Amino acid sequence: MNMSFLRQNTEERRELILNGPILPTLFLLSVPTLMMGLVQSIMPVMDGIFINNIVGTIGAGAITYSGPIINMAIAISQGLSVAAMAMIGQMNGKGDFKKAKHVSTQVVVFAFLLGIIMAPLLYLLAFPISSRVDSQISHDVFLYLSLNSFVLPFLFLESIYNSIKNANGKPEATFIRMVLMLILKLIFNVLFIVVFHFGLIGSVMSSFASNLLICIWMFYELFVMKGEDKLILKGFKFDFKILSKLIKIGIPSIISSLMLSLGFFLINNEIEKYGPIVLTGQGIAGSITSVCFILPSAFGSSVTTMVSMNVGAGQGDKARKSCMQGCIVSAITAALLIAIVVPLSSHLTVLFTSEPNVLEIANKSLHIYTYSVIGFGICMVQQGAFIGLGRTGIPLIMGFLRIWLLRYIFILTTEHILGFYSVFWGNLFSNYMAAIITTVLIMRIKWVSSIAQKEDKSNNSLKELTSKIG
Repeated sequence: MNMSFLRQNTEERRELILNGPILPTLFLLSVPTLMMGLVQSIMPVMDGIFINNIVGTIGAGAITYSGPIINMAIAISQGLSVAAMAMIGQMNGKGDFKKAKHVSTQVVVFAFLLGIIMAPLLYLLAFPISSRVDSQISHDVFLYLSLNSFVLPFLFLESIYNSIKNANGKPEATFIRMVLMLILKLIFNVLFIVVFHFGLIGSVMSSFASNLLICIWMFYELFVMKGEDKLILKGFKFDFKILSKLIKIGIPSIISSLMLSLGFFLINNEIEKYGPIVLTGQGIAGSITSVCFILPSAFGSSVTTMVSMNVGAGQGDKARKSCMQGCIVSAITAALLIAIVVPLSSHLTVLFTSEPNVLEIANKSLHIYTYSVIGFGICMVQQGAFIGLGRTGIPLIMGFLRIWLLRYIFILTTEHILGFYSVFWGNLFSNYMAAIITTVLIMRIKWVSSIAQKEDKSNNSLKELTSKIG
């Protein structure tokens, strides 16, 4: 990557996105995100290797089952980060950097406080959820969920940090954070799981220690380190007008993230009844294929940045072309990953376990999972474009369709024929159907800012009311 690109300020990034060639700009913005995605996807693989080989199948099954529940708890932060990215990106597109920084400060403080509020709720949820699962994993599910409540506020803050940096056209900052996280997780996994033999508790302790140190570093970068992107906390007070707009834009994404995770939770319930071996096999396949899903979808955040800035500057045609080229690049990336991962599948799964029953399930499900990645990548890029336009309701609907109608119903209707493999075939079916639907929608959409349109309507209504009163 050109080092001068990394030294650009927000205004220079804006100039590149608005006036530079689309494909090189897309790659420049995406390479840090792709690298971050690669590092991010290595983390569950690394954790999975430690848990499966040292803690065992029961602990690994409990973590797989608990994942969607934790994701439900952080759905609010994901929705707010999507809204913040759209708002900040469009303000940067207009050149209003002061207001973009004001919104950034508001959302950081608001999200961290919400994370603190959500933490005890996750702890309380651990009781009823663990009491309803297979007795073999019940205790580990309770431990994993209750202890992760201490990690939750930091996950909220990290999600917002990523959205601010991406909206400023600086995805390399999120990559640096993820590399540091990977290094810290590796160190603390070795310390707490291998050296001290804390098992499942050690896995959560590793997450807590890593996230705490990362958030201290993020606070320093956002509020202490001198630079043109520095945020100011002195004299802070909540701007309820900004927060109201943030919540209004973010609600569809919050619901989408919540429904998505709830769908995965229900799917895990279908798998859980087959026992820890099947649940662990699915978890291994999911960990390995995470790289296949993260890399093609990584272009989505770059497309959000390019679309939001271009529509903010009134360049709808360039926003449309950015989305289309992003879809093509995502599909090619996905195809290359399939060509690499499928032949290596049996060599990858043995890194996690030597149990033949688990390996058989992991290998078969890995093949089915991997082939669905092209549809997933295209769908995520197009949803990134909708977010950049401020049309966050469409990803909400698509998330509901993809997981609930297309996937969950597919599983329920075919489970008597395919058994637990219906889950993996359902993934394949739903991702391609979702890509077809979003492609039809994206071809019909108007490439103008939905946020600006709503503001114009609101202002016009106010003017009409004022004229009538006058």
